[in-house]
Amino acid sequence: MPEPKKVLAVLEDLFFTVKINESAKRAGLGVAFVKSEQDVLEHVKHKPALIILDLNFHGIDSLKLIRKLKSDEHTKGISLIGYLSHIQGELKQQAQEAGCNMVLARSAFSQNLPQILKRHAGA
Repeated sequence: MPEPKKVLAVLEDLFFTVKINESAKRAGLGVAFVKSEQDVLEHVKHKPALIILDLNFHGIDSLKLIRKLKSDEHTKGISLIGYLSHIQGELKQQAQEAGCNMVLARSAFSQNLPQILKRHAGA
């Protein structure tokens, strides 16, 4: 049996950790939660189906990380979804310009998470 597709989640917010974990299980996806750029770069070698990035996570420079992932031949094809506070229009634009495939407000991300994960699970 093939190993389930994985999602790489870069955050430390407990609410979203639980929400992503539950939704991923229902979609049949495995999840790896990481808290450093080094861990992200280590995990992307295993080609996750999706990378979820909390753009407000202070543990990393999210824009720098997005640029790094999107400029690398091996990782630029991996879908990258960022979420942030709905009032951060400037950061949203910067993340999109850096190469983030989708940037959502926290509420929209939370609401659409099951569908997003199902789509990436190929279900």
